[in-house]
Amino acid sequence: MPLATKAAGRDSLSAGIQHHLRYSVGSWSGIPSKHDILQALAYTVRARLIDGLIATEERRRRCRAKRLVYLSAEFLIGQSLRNNLFNLGLLEEAEEATRQLGFDLREIADTEADAPLGNGGLGRLAACFLESLATRGMPAYGFGINYQFGLFKQEIDDGFQKEKADQWLSDNSPWLIERSAETCTIPLYGRIEHELAKDGTYNPMWVDWQIILGVPYDLPVVGFGGHTVNYLRLYSARASDEFDMKIFNGGDYLRAVENKIKMETVSKVLYPSDTAPAGKELRLVQEYFMVACALRDAVRDFHRENPGGSMERLHDSVTFQMNDTHPSLVVAELMRILVDEHAMAWEAAWTVTQAACAYTNHTLLPEALENWPVDLLDRVLPRHLQLIYEINRRFLARVEEKFPGDWARSERMSIIGESGQQAVRMANLAIVGSHSVNGVAALHSQLIKTRLVPDFYALWPERFNNKTNGVTHRRWLACCNPSLAELITRSIGDGWITKFAAIRSLEVQASEEAFQQEFLRIKRENKIQLATLIYDTEQVRVDPNSLFDVQVKRIHEYKRQLLNAMYVMHSYLGLVDEGWKPVVPRTHIFAGKGAPGYTMAKLIIKLINNIALIVNKDPRTNGVMKVVFMRNYRVSLAEKIIPAADLSEQISTAGMEASGTGNMKFAMNGALTIGTLDGANVEILEEVGADNIHIFGIKAEEIEVRRNSYDPFDCYHASRGIRRVLDALRDDRFCPGEPGLFQPIIDSLLHGGDPYFHLADFDSYVAAQQRVSSGFQNVPAWACKAILNVARSGKFTSDRAVSEYAKDIWGIKSMTG
Repeated sequence: MPLATKAAGRDSLSAGIQHHLRYSVGSWSGIPSKHDILQALAYTVRARLIDGLIATEERRRRCRAKRLVYLSAEFLIGQSLRNNLFNLGLLEEAEEATRQLGFDLREIADTEADAPLGNGGLGRLAACFLESLATRGMPAYGFGINYQFGLFKQEIDDGFQKEKADQWLSDNSPWLIERSAETCTIPLYGRIEHELAKDGTYNPMWVDWQIILGVPYDLPVVGFGGHTVNYLRLYSARASDEFDMKIFNGGDYLRAVENKIKMETVSKVLYPSDTAPAGKELRLVQEYFMVACALRDAVRDFHRENPGGSMERLHDSVTFQMNDTHPSLVVAELMRILVDEHAMAWEAAWTVTQAACAYTNHTLLPEALENWPVDLLDRVLPRHLQLIYEINRRFLARVEEKFPGDWARSERMSIIGESGQQAVRMANLAIVGSHSVNGVAALHSQLIKTRLVPDFYALWPERFNNKTNGVTHRRWLACCNPSLAELITRSIGDGWITKFAAIRSLEVQASEEAFQQEFLRIKRENKIQLATLIYDTEQVRVDPNSLFDVQVKRIHEYKRQLLNAMYVMHSYLGLVDEGWKPVVPRTHIFAGKGAPGYTMAKLIIKLINNIALIVNKDPRTNGVMKVVFMRNYRVSLAEKIIPAADLSEQISTAGMEASGTGNMKFAMNGALTIGTLDGANVEILEEVGADNIHIFGIKAEEIEVRRNSYDPFDCYHASRGIRRVLDALRDDRFCPGEPGLFQPIIDSLLHGGDPYFHLADFDSYVAAQQRVSSGFQNVPAWACKAILNVARSGKFTSDRAVSEYAKDIWGIKSMTG
């Protein structure tokens, strides 16, 4: 029975809000604030979620169902209220309840702080997967860190990004349920005592470690219909009171306080800068803390459900999925638990570990594949380093057996990198310790096998597979674009909400004038709402009738916001210097955060803001061109931008984007893609058809051929457009009063080899943009293409993705039939 139906016999939402206003929020006189209503409504919904958690857990234990432990450094949840209400079937009741109190539900929902527990697609994918798994009725649980400050709050000061702490927990999130009784005790540092057992075998002892406590907080994850409520378990780091008091009572008061602060820093910030040794050490501790807590939980759960059961069957009860390399230490920690704590023979422990672990790779960039210095691991996790050396010794013996005498291959495949500073290659550890290795788009998975780790593929071809990403269309279409969702349901019924493949039925409406008009009306309403938000937050007036050209994502050179900015400069210079008249007016919308230590990304943000300042103040651009950088990009902002977009910029250097999920969200909301044949763009092209997407640029295989002979100066001399843009940058036209500010960008493009092929793709990109402008002029044809993008996006739901993982990798099944 759906949870919403079960709850119908209880107090209404209105009664629940009144109860929690008084007893949870403490508001009993006067008019409550929006925040008071938010808290009271959230606590009312939380009660229903807790009922669902209990019922789901009882069902899982009865079924003795195998469960998934999804390990991720990021879970980009965003806001939760509206999504929970939608999945519980309580939206209409909530709208009425808040209206009775004189408030609009949308305003109440917007009051909620985003949970900033991620940086981009990696974390948002994890959140989408959890929702889809719950909707599918599968026993699956996320495990991560309860970052107090998340990533950072982005502010823009004179065009420059400034980072500020994002104190999202300052409001005491009503969704987090503390589970102090499940606190984990995690060892760190210490040393190894080398001893022999009675039978003469080596018996190392990890001693003198420090203790850190992991206090779990559960965030309920409800599937559509409320049948299943799983949870995301997030751990907060606490210092051990016993250990601190021992130091304190010894008279070293300052060291006691310092140690407490040091330990609790572990769950303060997502991705502390690793440019300094202390930051690098903190990152390593965070990653171990996450997997150690998750494994403690899994082992405890195994023994609870299998009293006296052998740990040799652990993999029959649970699968550990590594979402990128951050959780790779799960391989070493599981081996430590099995060998050291359960006295299992090495071979048996290794069989369990490989059978229980699986690894998803999310990047082809070598710098993103983590390497931890051996001396750092030796200091922080000495026993784990021992285990990694033994894993590597046995693995290299296997390589030598398969490829005798091929020392170069052995060096490439070794978990311990010997070139320069000795370091542990975490991607190699993850691959060696897993039974499955997958990429997240067809092209990406192929490049893993042929470019990233071809030696591993040659050794274990059966381990490698593809699982194309997906997003939860309930959040990224039904919730964030309710008017379009209502139109779809009126046209084809509501079956698409749980079976997104049914969206294909919408194709027949694409060429019908009445449907096109309604579709365009909804798109314009969304654009008006975004235009209002842009003015409120950025003080820039934009025209909803213009083409909304959108690039919103993490700022990185390979994602090529710079290429987009170059096109904007090209268009502006043509307009003001040569009198070009744009075919259609455009509003160029950018948003995204650059990593605090990523100088070039932050300089690109400054360039975009400078372009916006110059373009928007120039009277010659009135009515034809505007540029906006929307600060502090986050999930709740994306939910407002994506439904309003006409054009989706997915222009990464071919062969560098693993998949992308923003591309999917835009397509299912009726934006046309302009992009390279990279990541999931390849599959979007296959699904929507070549007439309904704008593809440009060099292909991944061509880039590999050209990389060694590519000279960006050839492009500079051959293209008048490139010369105009780079000369304008060199002449400080976009940084008046700041001479030489953008010289590093010029140097990277011309003297640094243009590693991301901006100049090689520029003319092709400009030509594609001209086709976009021409196409946007033909309103009925554009509407047809946009509707076909929606209708043909059925493949890109996370429901499909998790079903493939469950069948091929995890071995878990639905508990709801």
